[in-house]
Amino acid sequence: MIKGRFQAPERLDDAGGRELFRQVQKARPSPDATVELDLSQTRFMDTLGGAWLVKMAAYAHGRNAAFECTGYEDGDIAQFMRIIEPGLALPERKPVHEEGMFEEIGGKAFKYVHEVRDFFGLVVDSIYWTLLVPLGNRGIRWGLLVDELHEMGVRAIRVNCLMNFLLGLIIAMLSAAQVEPLGLGIYVANLIVIAFARELAAVMTAVVVAARTGAAITAELATMKVQEEIDALRGMGLNVTQFLVAPKLIALVLVMPCLVALGMVCGVLGGAVWGILVMDYAPDKWFRQTFEAAQVSDVNQGLLKAVCFAIMIVLIGCHNGLRVRGGSRGVGLMTTRSVVMDIFFIITIDMIFAALVYYVFD
Repeated sequence: MIKGRFQAPERLDDAGGRELFRQVQKARPSPDATVELDLSQTRFMDTLGGAWLVKMAAYAHGRNAAFECTGYEDGDIAQFMRIIEPGLALPERKPVHEEGMFEEIGGKAFKYVHEVRDFFGLVVDSIYWTLLVPLGNRGIRWGLLVDELHEMGVRAIRVNCLMNFLLGLIIAMLSAAQVEPLGLGIYVANLIVIAFARELAAVMTAVVVAARTGAAITAELATMKVQEEIDALRGMGLNVTQFLVAPKLIALVLVMPCLVALGMVCGVLGGAVWGILVMDYAPDKWFRQTFEAAQVSDVNQGLLKAVCFAIMIVLIGCHNGLRVRGGSRGVGLMTTRSVVMDIFFIITIDMIFAALVYYVFD
C-alpha cells in the first residue's frame, strides 16, 4: 500500500528539503503505508537536504509507515545516498523481555543484599571514626559537634516536651475513665510513671527525633550527593564518614537520653495535671504515689532504648542520604523512606527490648 509518491526538487538543499517535508506531513501517511521519494530529477544535494531526508524517514517510521527513495543510480546523488542510507532505515526494535517471577524475586534479593552490605560498611566506618579514632587521639571535629548538639538537642526540647506532656495527659484521661468507677483512680499515677519510664517517653521522643532530625540528616546528605559535594570531599582525600556521619552520631547519642529524660518528666507532669485538676487528688498524694511507683530499672531501660534509637536514626538517615539517585525528586523520596524506616525500626527495637526484659531477664 503506497500512501503517496513525492517528486524531489532539482536542488535538494535546506529550502527544497523543508518544502518536501511539508508535503509529506500534509499527506499524513497511514500505518503500513509506504512513502516513496523520487530522486530522478534531483541534480544537487547538500548536507541540509540529506538531513531533511533523515527527518522525513523518522516521521514516516513514527507513523509506522515505510520510507524509501528511488530514481538514483549513479553519480554524486547516489554516492551521497549511500552515506545517509543507514539514517533512512527503520531502526531495529529490540524485543521486550518480560521478567519472570523468579527473575523479579532474584533481582530484588540482590538489590537488598547490596543495600545491606552498604549499610554494614557504613556501620563499620562509623564504629571506627566514633570509637577508635578518638581513643587514638586523632581528634574530633568539636566545632561541628557543638553545632549538631544545638541543632539536634536544644532546638528539639520544646516540641519533644510538648508531645510527651500531651501524651501523658491523654493516657491519664483514658485510664481514669476505666479505673475511677472501681475506686482505683490513684493508680493512674503508677501507670503514667511506669509507662513513660519504660516505653512511651523513649518511643515518642524517638518518633519526634526521626521526623525532625532523621529527615534533616537524609535531606542534607542527599542534597550534597546530588550536587556532587560528596564526590568533591572524596576527591580531596577526605573521609565522608569522619566529616559527615561521626559528628551526627556522637551528638545524637549524647542528646537522645537527655531528651528522653525530659520526655519522662513532661509525661508524668501531663498525667499529674489531669489527676490533680480533674480527678481532684491532692498534689502531695499524687506525687507521693508517683515516686513510690518509680523504679530505677524502668528509667534505665528507657535510657538504654534512647541510645539504641539514636544510633539507628543516624545510621538510617546517613545510609539513605548517601544512596540517593536522581535530582530533587530523589532527595524527597529518600527523605520519606528514611522516616518510614526509622519508625519501623523504632517499633522493632522496642519489641526486642520487651521480649528480652519480660521473657529473658525477668
